[in-house]
Amino acid sequence: MLAGGVVEAEAKAAGKLADLYVRHLASARRLAYLVTGDRGLAEDLVQDAFLRMFGRFQDLRDPGAFEAYLRRTVVNLSRKHFRRRRVERAYVERQAGSLGVEASDRDVAGEQALRRALLALPLRQRTAIVLRFYEDLSERQTADLLRCRPGTVKSLVSRGMEALRSSIDSEGEQR
Repeated sequence: MLAGGVVEAEAKAAGKLADLYVRHLASARRLAYLVTGDRGLAEDLVQDAFLRMFGRFQDLRDPGAFEAYLRRTVVNLSRKHFRRRRVERAYVERQAGSLGVEASDRDVAGEQALRRALLALPLRQRTAIVLRFYEDLSERQTADLLRCRPGTVKSLVSRGMEALRSSIDSEGEQR
């Protein structure tokens, strides 16, 4: 009888996990895409984030905070990805000399211009802007996710918005 109870408990937990996956997949995917700018990478990061979260689901002190934990996991995984990529790029540059950077296509208007400008921002500024305006989080929630103070979030957002404005203005003048 004990084995049947264990199987039943596991099936119930799997149902809860499936429900959490369905409920939070779209928002996690959107966050990852807006932070990384790459749909394939965003999919990979979200899948990895869910696997990590599901592995620790029993350990969550507040299962109601799953979304916040998931958001933090996605942000941390994207940070880790970009850090690793920066290290790899530095290694390649040391080995082969400077690599040329291709110019992006500046003929695409509106949404594409904003996307490029957003991706040109430093990761912390981009992440703060995405969390504040696309995820509609408060300064406090954003600060918690970025592990900094709300004043730092204000500064990151302010500097990022100024950089976006000047980037988009300069692109408009080039046309």
